[in-house]
Amino acid sequence: MKLTDSLAHRPDPQLYLQLGELIASTGAQGFAEQMLRLVNAQVPVHRLDLTEWTLDIHQGAASHIRLLGSAGQEQPGPAHDTLRHPLLQRIMQMDDPLLIEFKAPQDAQHPHQCHLVSCSGDRRWVICFHREPQRAFSLAELSQLKSLSDTLLPLVEHHGQLLGQLTLANASPAWPEPDSGALRQRFGQRLAQEAVRLSVREQEVCLGLLTGGTVPQMAQKLNVKNSSIETYLKRATAKLGVSGRHGLTKWMAGA
Repeated sequence: MKLTDSLAHRPDPQLYLQLGELIASTGAQGFAEQMLRLVNAQVPVHRLDLTEWTLDIHQGAASHIRLLGSAGQEQPGPAHDTLRHPLLQRIMQMDDPLLIEFKAPQDAQHPHQCHLVSCSGDRRWVICFHREPQRAFSLAELSQLKSLSDTLLPLVEHHGQLLGQLTLANASPAWPEPDSGALRQRFGQRLAQEAVRLSVREQEVCLGLLTGGTVPQMAQKLNVKNSSIETYLKRATAKLGVSGRHGLTKWMAGA
């Protein structure tokens, strides 16, 4: 089941708020921290690493692994030899997103790991979740992480693209921290990319709901009836080609 499907049956304003903050932080230093907070509220983990792999398919090797961000407890021990990384062979030939779990031996000090991986050509985007050796991931938790992947992996790819643009520009500015206008700017960029025009009220309702606002709260803010907010949302999502609040979140997460 996809995250957006589950949200249709179990609306969670706090999760929407965290998603809005995560979307707004793409390309920023706090992106990994925002993602860890969102995931940890659903499935407890103690660390998260985001990486972008460039593979040499013919040589069966990783030509480059770029760290896109880390958050959580420091991970002791030496880094994996990339040529012998246990993940390498699993992601070398893949067509669809994967969930890959590595269980730590009972007497090991290294944590359990669960990887979410997406692909495009010779690129792989990896989210690695760490958990203490004493507590393995349950089947229900793995299912929940898999449902989160439909939203999180596209954001990691977009995050990597934004970081790459900063590098190509030979710039070294301060990392932009998410602020109240960041999500509005991202939303405007998405509308421009899709060549969609929304009314001012339709945009306000979408942004309010993306940041965790409820229909009654939006109605009070805009001084209209609850039914008007629902009408604005219905009109906006119809123009975007999605359905309902969870469809809006999925559309925004696909940036």
